[in-house]
Amino acid sequence: MTFTLTVSDEVRSLAPGFTHVAIEAHGLVNGPSTQESSALLDDAAGRLAVRLDGRAPHEDPHMAAWREMYTAFGSKPSRTRNSAEALAKRALSPSGLPRINLLVDLYNAISVAHLIPVGGEDVDHIQGGMRLVRATGDEEFLTVAGGEEVVEHPDAGEVVWRDETGVTCRRWNWRQGPRTRLTEETSSGIFLLESLAPMPVAEVEQAGAELADLLEKFSPGARITVHAPE
Repeated sequence: MTFTLTVSDEVRSLAPGFTHVAIEAHGLVNGPSTQESSALLDDAAGRLAVRLDGRAPHEDPHMAAWREMYTAFGSKPSRTRNSAEALAKRALSPSGLPRINLLVDLYNAISVAHLIPVGGEDVDHIQGGMRLVRATGDEEFLTVAGGEEVVEHPDAGEVVWRDETGVTCRRWNWRQGPRTRLTEETSSGIFLLESLAPMPVAEVEQAGAELADLLEKFSPGARITVHAPE
């Protein structure tokens, strides 16, 4: 991996059943949402409904495991839902899933279809690689509130993704900061699929392979590497 991605020993101790698959992609072509990406989101919502079979998203065993993990590091999972559960609720609502841009639509579709947190970061805006750590509380997280950029600080002990500049995603996979998000100008990205037991590692790999295929389809010629689960 030309891009470094590490998980701290503290997080490994907290979550021994954590597995992630990273997809590194260069030469991507992004742009506004299309009819094709919109159709993928609609299809994912249908796959989710079949998967849940009438249950609420938080009743799925994988989502229940993430709720337990959020509680373990001091967050309230009913108020700050992991990204997959939050997307699933939107997918099942009358308004449906948001259309953001082509690349975000692709990974959101995979997240919803497989009920697994998936994130995407612009490699060109990350400083010194990414690390999954437990925060001290002094780190800076640049976000937007009321239409203006503001700096927040994570809670001490909170699990966060960060680079050398600051936090890129709070509460593990709850809220991504605007500094590293995928925009229509993005050409290099790192996509991260995150799971906890009891989700089989094979399912995370399957979801990763599906996302890689979509990236290749919508960005022909892109250099895509799917890294083994860690």
